Amino acid sequence: MLLSIKEMEVRKVRFAKTWEPGEFDFPDTGIVQTGPVATEGVAELLPDSGDQVRIQGRVSASLETDCHRCLGRAAFSVDASFDLFYKPQSAAPEEDEIALDEGEVEIGFYDLPGLELEEIVREQVLLRLPMQLVCSEACKGICPICGVNRNETACQCEAAAGNDDRWMALKDVHI
Repeated sequence: MLLSIKEMEVRKVRFAKTWEPGEFDFPDTGIVQTGPVATEGVAELLPDSGDQVRIQGRVSASLETDCHRCLGRAAFSVDASFDLFYKPQSAAPEEDEIALDEGEVEIGFYDLPGLELEEIVREQVLLRLPMQLVCSEACKGICPICGVNRNETACQCEAAAGNDDRWMALKDVHI
């Protein structure tokens, strides 16, 4: 769904969209939709701002992915509001490196004819997920020696202390 800048010049654009399971894609993340991804809100062109757009709304989603510790399935839900600001791409600095103040860090840029709602929702959902996606805080992970899932099977493996071969090449370095 395109949030049209031309339409925002006339009035605020209200949006409400729901994607059923399997309709919303999170490419290259391993995240799959297990329930509806829904959003609603309003997009408006701010007066006297040089074509700055403000998008306020709410997003909710039910997702599933592989646990980062045990590779089992981990479920997550998102229910959050957002308040975003965008400027035209022509207002973006053209230098390779520039200094940004705190307010500029939170501004995105758009190209005409407008902004894609799906991209905004995808970004907001991914930003609301924890950095480490685990099935539970108590997840024990996979044994590095025998490879069993420690949540399902107790193993008797013990890592030998001090025998980390990765550092052996540095043993003979003298400073």
